[in-house]
Amino acid sequence: MTGGAIGDPHRKDAVTGTDVALDFNVKRIETVSLDGPPELMARDLMSPYVWREPDGRWGLMVRAVVRPDAPLTDTGLIWSGWSDDGVRFTMLDAPSLAPGPEDHDAGGVEDPTVIRGDDGYIVYYSGVRADHAHSELSYATGPSLDRLTKSGVALASTKSEGNTKEATIDRTADGRWRLFYEYAADEASRVGLAIGIAPGGPWNEQPTPFMPRTDSWDDWHLSTGPLLTDDPAMPVMFYNGATRDARWRIGWVAFDTHYTRVVARGIQPLVTPPPVDDRTATDIAFAASVVVDAQGAIWLYYSLEDRRLARALIRRS
Repeated sequence: MTGGAIGDPHRKDAVTGTDVALDFNVKRIETVSLDGPPELMARDLMSPYVWREPDGRWGLMVRAVVRPDAPLTDTGLIWSGWSDDGVRFTMLDAPSLAPGPEDHDAGGVEDPTVIRGDDGYIVYYSGVRADHAHSELSYATGPSLDRLTKSGVALASTKSEGNTKEATIDRTADGRWRLFYEYAADEASRVGLAIGIAPGGPWNEQPTPFMPRTDSWDDWHLSTGPLLTDDPAMPVMFYNGATRDARWRIGWVAFDTHYTRVVARGIQPLVTPPPVDDRTATDIAFAASVVVDAQGAIWLYYSLEDRRLARALIRRS
């Protein structure tokens, strides 16, 4: 399930030629469990977005999906909950976000990303249309997780960038919003980057931050993952990559302070799913959030097989 040492940690910056000493590996894996109402517990779980509240609690928003053997009513509901230890979460009685009534998310709500502000929450999510095939990056705001109001589409799809979703957000020192997102192009998933002045844009598109690598585990699909920003001089994204047959694994890529270039990238996956005997089985590990706790430990939250949740204790060297 875990990757070991990630190649040679002493890498050269592609532009400056200077050494970049960086490496990550997994120290421990833990199962993340939920206690909630029957409607939630009857569903599979994906996209666990976890953060810390000012009072020390761990918050969670998660996508709850209909199991494969049940009728498809939607592609997801988004549920919220709280924990004292970051492992066992007590969930609210009802979902925080559900499909509709607008067309852009009538088929489902997916992939929550939470921004905690002084006066409440901004939640980015993937809104899926009623055809269950097309999505657009959307957002909601509110004073609490059970009082969110949908605010519409944050970043619309275009002819060249379809199915915008999977937001990862970082705010710059000048207050602007840096938005990473997944989009579809050329029969593959890609990672895009845009900068805006407000949660809903308008957005100024930036150069593609990184691309698939030939003859590698991430040679076809790429999707956004959470940002580790405790070292502002070298932010790191724990991204999701896959081959053409969509066998997703979790890797890492480090940027310069302004996200203008890649300065280091892991060679092998950091996290892989457990081995499966059946090649047709779901073979996915997909990162959703990262938390640095009060002791400085790095916890990476992710889903396995599109149905269960886990977290990994990450060591940086």
